[in-house]
Amino acid sequence: MDILGLSTSPSSGGAYALILNEVDGNRRLPIIIGTFEAQAIALELEHIKPPRPMTHDLLKNMIQNFGSNVQQVFINDLSEGTFFAKIIYEDNGQKMEQDARPSDAIALAVRFDASIYVASEILEEAGIVSEGEGGELSTTSESQEQTKEMSKLERLENELQTAIDTENYEKAARLRDEIQKLKG
Repeated sequence: MDILGLSTSPSSGGAYALILNEVDGNRRLPIIIGTFEAQAIALELEHIKPPRPMTHDLLKNMIQNFGSNVQQVFINDLSEGTFFAKIIYEDNGQKMEQDARPSDAIALAVRFDASIYVASEILEEAGIVSEGEGGELSTTSESQEQTKEMSKLERLENELQTAIDTENYEKAARLRDEIQKLKG
């Protein structure tokens, strides 16, 4: 699977939907994740490095300092609407597994450039088939552009909130102006 994108999920009280896309197929898997995890994934996907390490960056640094490496993430279970995942990593040449929330596991996967896998029975149960041209899940260049612009807008709004929270008002003003241009 690869990451198709992140979008707000109004029905989930401000949470985000992380959309995974089947690499050699036409199924997508939406996973509802929290705001902080969505921001952690988005920052890494957009190659934005905050001045101080975020939680997942810290975890990556610690894993590497212990001589380990995350190889893959496996979303292996779905129970009562909750997804479960395992982080597969190497420790001194030995393959190890660690239980994790899918959002945290994927935030680490993007930092390690690790593969993301989903059990076939989970894709059968919770996956959405992309209908291709003419279907509501198809992606035209126009809808891709709107999605890209929306994710950039969401990213900028998250950055703006962080700048305000950290009292970096110069950056906040610059971000506010950039957001206004996008909404323009």
